[in-house]
Amino acid sequence: MKKYDGLYIFAGQAKDDVLAEQIEKALAEVTRLGGTVISQDILGKRTFAHPMHKRENGVYVLVRFEFDPSKVSELVNRYRLVEEVFRVQILAVDERREALLAAQAEANAKREAIKAQKEAEAAAAEAPVAD
Repeated sequence: MKKYDGLYIFAGQAKDDVLAEQIEKALAEVTRLGGTVISQDILGKRTFAHPMHKRENGVYVLVRFEFDPSKVSELVNRYRLVEEVFRVQILAVDERREALLAAQAEANAKREAIKAQKEAEAAAAEAPVAD
């Protein structure tokens, strides 16, 4: 199993409850083929740069899932049959890059914590002592 990021575009004027059903139907294809959904993030409604198939906007959803690499083309072919999915793009997640980004974020958080601690100590040293 390998991790993938799928960017789904659901076209039309989807309401929240209808959109939830559309997302559930699209993610059911992943589980039907033996994958597992890790997370999903609704990025919101965006206007296309130019109209496609008489549509001007769509709701973007980013989904991370684990899936068998040999079945990715079958998954994409199934999405061609699902009317609710306007477009889908599936990209493999680079584990080394993800680990590197996580390490960088952790290092930045430590630096910010040290900086905040030094600023607090400096502010405490400058404060007058009340008797």
